[in-house]
Amino acid sequence: MASITRSPARTVPAFTLFHPRNPRRVSRRFLGIPSAFLLDDYLPRYQLLTSVESSKKRSLAYAHLRECNLCPRKCGINRYETTGMCLIGAKTAKVNVIAPHRGEEPCIQGHHGSGSVFFSGCNLRCVFCQNHVGFILFHFSIICLTLFIQDIAHQRNGFDLTPQELAEWYIKLQQIGRVHNINLVTPEHVVPQVALSILDARDMGLRIPIIYNTSSFDSKDSLQLLDGLVDIYLPDFKVWKSSTSKRLLKAEDYTVTAMESITEMHRQVGDLSFTSDGIAKKGVLLRHLVMPGKEDEGMEIMRWLGENVSKDLYVHIMEQYHPDAHVGKKRRVARRVRFVDASGDESLQEEVRYAEINRAIRDEELSSVKEAAVKAGLWRFCEPHEGQFHL
Repeated sequence: MASITRSPARTVPAFTLFHPRNPRRVSRRFLGIPSAFLLDDYLPRYQLLTSVESSKKRSLAYAHLRECNLCPRKCGINRYETTGMCLIGAKTAKVNVIAPHRGEEPCIQGHHGSGSVFFSGCNLRCVFCQNHVGFILFHFSIICLTLFIQDIAHQRNGFDLTPQELAEWYIKLQQIGRVHNINLVTPEHVVPQVALSILDARDMGLRIPIIYNTSSFDSKDSLQLLDGLVDIYLPDFKVWKSSTSKRLLKAEDYTVTAMESITEMHRQVGDLSFTSDGIAKKGVLLRHLVMPGKEDEGMEIMRWLGENVSKDLYVHIMEQYHPDAHVGKKRRVARRVRFVDASGDESLQEEVRYAEINRAIRDEELSSVKEAAVKAGLWRFCEPHEGQFHL
């Protein structure tokens, strides 16, 4: 796929930033944004839909629910009568958290946070699920809906909300939370409800971008329904080998599906673009979580992205993997294995599940993936620990 020609960065004029806790404190910043990725202004894509296009999307959403094929599982069931792999029905979506979120990339969270909606349930079964534990606080307020729940991805935990109720929350996040966007997290299995909620919210006055924050285990039918509704796609590309995806994600066809999904996402919205305040408005921001001992797969992913999607793709190579969910848990049938520590001492220890990823990543594993990305021609990287906007 052709990439946008890289343009020399042009300096955007300085602008004033007001400190969020002390409006009298101001600072001025220059942002060097390549002109190819600079937007003078932005109108969300859902605002451009005609009434006919909106009606067609509503009809298609209901049709998908009656014979669900919205992910590669292709359960084919009527979700008004039963549930499939994701365990979620048709009339509502199960939601664990709705709140302004400041744990995203700087260009996504900005100064006021990203209006995140964490859906319960998932069409994958990642043994290392990083969202395995929900949030610590039960809180219901005008801009925050939060529940402490374990395993928000694999079980039906959370609050049931209709598309209209979801839309009302989007409006609260926009008007009271003053968030920069609506960030839909793990929505692959509730795409019809999401599509309906965006259309409802548009009629209620929503005017900020929509982010589709996904594992990339999406179907083409699902992404076609979202075309014109989503402004920013935020996909993960988890692993490369089918043997790894079969063992760790319980989806042998994950890699092929992710490649097709990411290609379609990029076709719809292109490379990530910003307004002059450094906030992302449109495009693809791709994440890859480096896994212990899987750096070779990360390197292959970077190579494929550079050769097949775009060398101007905005990439976040993440290092925060931690053992969670089923990783490191004791086996049902206990077995003891010989363990050799760093000093060479041997001992017998009880074997745990998925022991090969039961550790944090090493510096050299992270470095090898980053070096492979540069070698592939990628150059737009997110480094959030530096605490700045990265363009």
